[in-house]
Amino acid sequence: MYKRLILLGLTAGLLAGPAMAETDLAAPDTLSDGDTPLTWGPQVEGERFEYTADGETYHGYLARSASDTTPRPAVLIVHEWWGLNDYVKHRADQLAALGFVALAVDMYGEGQTADHPDQAGEFSSQVMQNWPGARNRLEAAMAQLREHPAVADGGMAAIGYCFGGSVVMNMALAGMPLEAVISYHGSPTQAVDAPADFGGAVQIHNGAADPMVARDDLEAMADALTATGAEVEVINYHDATHGFTNPGADAAGEAFGLPLGYDPIADAVSWQSTLLLLDRALNN
Repeated sequence: MYKRLILLGLTAGLLAGPAMAETDLAAPDTLSDGDTPLTWGPQVEGERFEYTADGETYHGYLARSASDTTPRPAVLIVHEWWGLNDYVKHRADQLAALGFVALAVDMYGEGQTADHPDQAGEFSSQVMQNWPGARNRLEAAMAQLREHPAVADGGMAAIGYCFGGSVVMNMALAGMPLEAVISYHGSPTQAVDAPADFGGAVQIHNGAADPMVARDDLEAMADALTATGAEVEVINYHDATHGFTNPGADAAGEAFGLPLGYDPIADAVSWQSTLLLLDRALNN
């Protein structure tokens, strides 16, 4: 397998448009009075998705197209260190509108979220310091997701943001049954003691100006993933910093004095790369 390191220097204004799709528009009874029939696109349906691991209950969020009766490939989404909030649920809605069944998992239990970095750091550290426990809850979510009637038989992928990016990279290191793993501004912290073979693809989207991700650590993670047999691609975005995919990053950075910032171009390009990989890994 191979590893690719890419640095993207993007010109402002290259891409335009909203970062998130609106999926909750109400449909009128009719679309046209003319002779040509018009149809609506997918109507996304979201619901709580509960699962248990080690005696604890977790409250995930499942999104799928309500108008699609054909089973579709599944994608797991792991949240930022803030927990299962509206941002990651919007990402699940986006994937559902594009024909996937998306499960935003709950890594903290009972749907807990943090509203301060100290609490978020405590929650996320507890997870990463107990990888066997984290793996148990991920496997429980995946096993129950595979049983959902909307999910097709076949491969599954996982994507993650920030803390979630670290989680999904470690899922690949652990050799969990995934066809593709995609990390956005994830911490390259290795929590897996004994890496296992992984035959899927790994895509790592990183802000080149992110002071929270050391380049040496990123290289070490990429090397460790490559050693598992994975196809590894690391894409660095010029001038992008931590949290570049989240439109709320600027406000959070200002509120807490953190080096966070939204970059709409890096967000759009990384999302397009994600969709291309998901299509290749899950639809072919």
